[in-house]
Amino acid sequence: MVPDQAQHKDLPEDFNMDFSQRLVIDTRQLEWLPSPAPGVRRKPLERQQRESGHTTSIVEYAAGTAFSSHPHPKGEEIFVLEGVFSDESGDYPAGSYIRNPPGSQHAPFSREGCVIFVKLNQFAADDLHSVSIDTGTQPWLEGIGGLEVMPLHDFEGEHTALVKWPAGERFQPHRHFGGEEILVLSGEFRDEHGCYSAGTWLRSPHLSEHCPHVEEDTIILVKTGHLPIHA
Repeated sequence: MVPDQAQHKDLPEDFNMDFSQRLVIDTRQLEWLPSPAPGVRRKPLERQQRESGHTTSIVEYAAGTAFSSHPHPKGEEIFVLEGVFSDESGDYPAGSYIRNPPGSQHAPFSREGCVIFVKLNQFAADDLHSVSIDTGTQPWLEGIGGLEVMPLHDFEGEHTALVKWPAGERFQPHRHFGGEEILVLSGEFRDEHGCYSAGTWLRSPHLSEHCPHVEEDTIILVKTGHLPIHA
């Protein structure tokens, strides 16, 4: 568990960048911090450098706000949590999953306001496909046990998906090669380490192990196989 980050007015370099450590952050408890664009605020979850490098954040656009056009040298991954996020390529309502590959550039904005989960500069150099999925219109696939899965992206051992857990579902104990990252979107996710309500972000290191379960209907955004492998 990380310390109370609501008190961090000026975050240090390499903030939460020790990938050998397990992190659990209730993003609802974090303070919004300003960004370079007026009307755009963010809650950093991990950050290598202030305005560049590996970054994961919750970002809020007030209605009518915009960022100037900017590049993403090592890619950008977005899940829209609330409202409608837009750029010159289109409008993306809540539930949209977007991948802008390394070297891409755009000028994002929001007419009505939005909240997004965004990961910057974390792509493999040859992961070059653009992705835009409205998860509200995609079918769920049958998973293990009572789980339903919606695959979003796969590349060289990295897997991203939505997973829907029915009330009372339990999963067998298992390890995560290359780690696991979860954002709880609805309900409450649980394992032997604790209970994680909607808005909680978890990052578990390479070969971490747990036995997850739920007591109520729950949906999570999950990524596996992307964290550094430590000796």
